[in-house]
Amino acid sequence: MANKTSQHILNTSATLLGFCLFVITALHLSNAIETHLIDEFTSGIAVLLTFSSIFSFMSIRTEKKERGAYLETIADYLFLIALIGIVLIILLITLNIIN
Repeated sequence: MANKTSQHILNTSATLLGFCLFVITALHLSNAIETHLIDEFTSGIAVLLTFSSIFSFMSIRTEKKERGAYLETIADYLFLIALIGIVLIILLITLNIIN
């Protein structure tokens, strides 16, 4: 089994993925045209979090240590990129770059 960070990545990625899907659904229900960019960015982040969850799960389930460490590293990087994307969206909204 891989390092214990895979379990944390899986849990947090799944939670953030649910939040991203909630935001996307809320934007679609409000029919807000100006939030189209936020919708696109959030969709991209949701894809990254989905793949991070998949790789994290695979690293937990694999029997080979080397493969588990490799899959966990991929999950780590995807999760980090998704977190940076979330921070960028927050900054864009906070600084009124996107209304």
